[in-house]
Amino acid sequence: MSSEVYDLVGIGFGPSNLALAIAVDEHNRCNPGEALRTVFLEKQADFGWHRGMLIGDATMQVSFLKDLVTMRDPASDFSFLCYLRDRGRLVDFINHKTMFPLRTEFHDYFEWCAARVADQVAYGREVVSVRPVEVDGEVAYFDVVARDGDNAVTYRARDIVVATGLRPRLPVDAIPSERVWHNIELMHRATALAESAPKRVLVVGAGQSAAETVAELHSTLPGTTVTAVFARYGYAPADDSPFANRIFDPEAVDHFYTASDDVKRMLLDYSRNTNYSVVDMDLIEELYRREYRERVSGKKRLDIRNASRVTYARETDDAVYATVEFLPTGETEVLECDAVVYATGFLPGDVFDLLGRASTVCTRTPEGKAVLGRDYRLETAPGVTAGIYVQGGSEHAHGITVTLLSNTAVRAGEILASLLRPAEERVAEPLLVEVAL
Repeated sequence: MSSEVYDLVGIGFGPSNLALAIAVDEHNRCNPGEALRTVFLEKQADFGWHRGMLIGDATMQVSFLKDLVTMRDPASDFSFLCYLRDRGRLVDFINHKTMFPLRTEFHDYFEWCAARVADQVAYGREVVSVRPVEVDGEVAYFDVVARDGDNAVTYRARDIVVATGLRPRLPVDAIPSERVWHNIELMHRATALAESAPKRVLVVGAGQSAAETVAELHSTLPGTTVTAVFARYGYAPADDSPFANRIFDPEAVDHFYTASDDVKRMLLDYSRNTNYSVVDMDLIEELYRREYRERVSGKKRLDIRNASRVTYARETDDAVYATVEFLPTGETEVLECDAVVYATGFLPGDVFDLLGRASTVCTRTPEGKAVLGRDYRLETAPGVTAGIYVQGGSEHAHGITVTLLSNTAVRAGEILASLLRPAEERVAEPLLVEVAL
């Protein structure tokens, strides 16, 4: 067991907990007498954020101003603009006249930030259990047990924050294999796929990742038919208009949190076309141009199967045979595929599964969901003074922003503000935090 008692132990080290580590770093530098002792545990060997989806020409869908700090503190030296200055590209980026950097560039920005707070991170640590620790009849700490190779290391914490990210969603009948996989593995499998000279690759899904996967495979596999299958009649454009984007404003989280359950459901339904199963209009138009050019030339490789679904897939030693149904008529066709890529989105991890024994001190709704304060702290039973915070998996309480980057910087500031409050003042009420603008 680690001999140190930490003020905060973070589980997972993706962008959300990275933003929190930066906020802690800045607090500690400004307030050395009140410095927090923190450690973030990450099972990967180094920082990485969906590396398998880092397509070379794919851009971010959020403005660079929604980086890890700017919405919380525009003067922070952890901003994307400071990163550009450090990399010697600030003037070039300004001349580029874009608000949306390459995804690979933003990942490099994340790595740049992660390197600067590396003293707070223990890589190669997979958390296997979280245990409540009683002192004088109160749960005052949590012991976080992490696997380090063949050994187990225990970290004792006054508070913990869980940010383990999303997990790939596959249809229940999809069996992952060398030929069947989720698009999160795209760039990891690209070389081997190209070397196998596939005749047909099938992509299932209607969202941004699906469209990007189709475009990437169509570009990099010049001898391959790329078949896209989705139930809609066409790719639906994302609504990124100014008024619609207000659903991602920090103030919108306050509104959502205090709304009734009926209003929350309504807001989530109204906002789905800002993020879920939608595609940037530029990419939709590019795919249509490609398909139309092939119609003109008579050499069709981009095979769009709209209003369709995969009803059955059978893998043999030689191929995957996918049955595709055209929904308006019920007509089916069996396609012989060298690979099937499911770009079917992600699901939040179950925080209670990860917490294990510690979940017994948490309050749940009648539907089994977590009860959370506005400060992202799980409501716990009486006599529990140690805190559990979550980043992600709280869409039902905080709205659509919890799984996106838009509010990451502000959320990190809110959690830090809560951590710095006395335990008796932490209640499940709206916590309004002043945001520097």
